[in-house]
Amino acid sequence: MASEEVSVEEQVRALALAEDLRATLGRFVRGVRTQANTPTTSQSETLSLLDRSGPLTVAELAERRNVRHQSMRLVAGQLEAEGLISKMANPADGRSQLLSITDHGRAELSRGRDARTSQIASLIEERLSEEDRRTLGAAIRIIERLC
Repeated sequence: MASEEVSVEEQVRALALAEDLRATLGRFVRGVRTQANTPTTSQSETLSLLDRSGPLTVAELAERRNVRHQSMRLVAGQLEAEGLISKMANPADGRSQLLSITDHGRAELSRGRDARTSQIASLIEERLSEEDRRTLGAAIRIIERLC
C-alpha cells in the first residue's frame, strides 16, 4: 500500500513538473520569436517541414502538422504570397498541387533560426551566471532524453 501512495505522489509530481515545463518552454519560445521578429510558429513549422521533407500537398502538410486542411491552406497562401513557397503540378495526381520551399523561403528559414539563436545567446549572456550556464547545459541534456 505504501508503494502505491508513493507512486501516486510521483505521478502528481511528474504531472506538475510536466505542466511547469510545458508552460515555461511555451512562454520562452513565444518570447524569443517575438523579440527576434521571426515568423509565426505555423509558418516556420510549415517551412521547416517542406525543407526537410521536400514537396508536399496541402493535405499532406495538414496531416503531418496535425491541423485542419483549411487552416493549412491559409498558412500556405500566406507563405506563397510572401514568395517563401511555390506551387507545382503534382505528377502523381493532376487534381492537386505540390508545395515546395523556395530559395527565398530557405533563406528566411535560416535567417529566422539565426535570429532566434542570437536572441537566446544574448539572453544567456545577459542573465545567466557561469554556474547557471552549466546548469542549463545539464538541463538541455536531460530534456534531450525526453525526445
